[in-house]
Amino acid sequence: MEKWNQTSNDFILLGLFPANQTGILLSFLTILVFFLALLGNSTIIYIICVDPRLHTPMYFLLSQLSLTDLMYISTTVPKMVHNFLSGQKSISFLGCGFQSFFFLTTGGAEGLLLASMAYDRYVAICHPLHYPNRMSRGMCVQMIIGSWILGSINSLAHTAYILHIPYCQSRAIDHFFCDVPAMVSLACMATRLYEYMVFVSTSIFLLLPFLGITASYGRVLLAVYHMRSKEGRKKAFTTCSTHLTVVTLYYAPFVYTYLQPKNLRSPAEDKILAVLYTILTPMFNPIIYSLRNKEVLGAMTRVFGIFSSKKE
Repeated sequence: MEKWNQTSNDFILLGLFPANQTGILLSFLTILVFFLALLGNSTIIYIICVDPRLHTPMYFLLSQLSLTDLMYISTTVPKMVHNFLSGQKSISFLGCGFQSFFFLTTGGAEGLLLASMAYDRYVAICHPLHYPNRMSRGMCVQMIIGSWILGSINSLAHTAYILHIPYCQSRAIDHFFCDVPAMVSLACMATRLYEYMVFVSTSIFLLLPFLGITASYGRVLLAVYHMRSKEGRKKAFTTCSTHLTVVTLYYAPFVYTYLQPKNLRSPAEDKILAVLYTILTPMFNPIIYSLRNKEVLGAMTRVFGIFSSKKE
């Protein structure tokens, strides 16, 4: 190990699962979750693309959320499972850089997209007469492009920094992917300033959007309460509760991990929390949005039940 530390620029991922039968079982469960997430998110993207009734800002944003989830889980899980099943733990220097870049890009983009979806529902319910102007197709496209560009810029800055800091001895990352906080702990230099940068970027891409979403849905739920139409109240409440469920699953563990001081974090806790927003959330999102959304369920019937509909 000592020789490896001195002669190799690669990193070691210590992984998530124990090297026993329990670890094998958990790895196969992870593979199952991975394919369910791929199937669910791909289905959401497909039906939104092919069904004209879903060509609205809300569902365009949802398709981008599914795209980020696809990239999210594809960035971390395949390498983690491959390393565990093959008995290898290494990841190349460039591989670690690419993994970190795509993970942070999708993480930042998803945080902004969730905020955009909350704004969409706020305008639709609280200012319905202004909705065509405030949430036009052009505005929706700008939100999507802006989320990806800002996420990429933030990711590039962090990835460039983390790959250029000196690592004194160990390059063994106590995580299942190249996560920035886990890599910073290996640096043999003062990282206080960089930790402040992580705090600022986390606040901009996660904490502030989360607070904005909470405030906007507070206004939305108040407006829903005063709706005269019982059906309208039910539909609006379902939409809000669905989105808040997704937001909580994503933001809470992510914010907790990245805003917590380095001396108060533990690798085991970081890995458990990372499972929530990197593996479980990409699987749950399409389930939550499809099972609790009549328009999505209707689109699935129209797209995949075309033969039965013709018989009727």
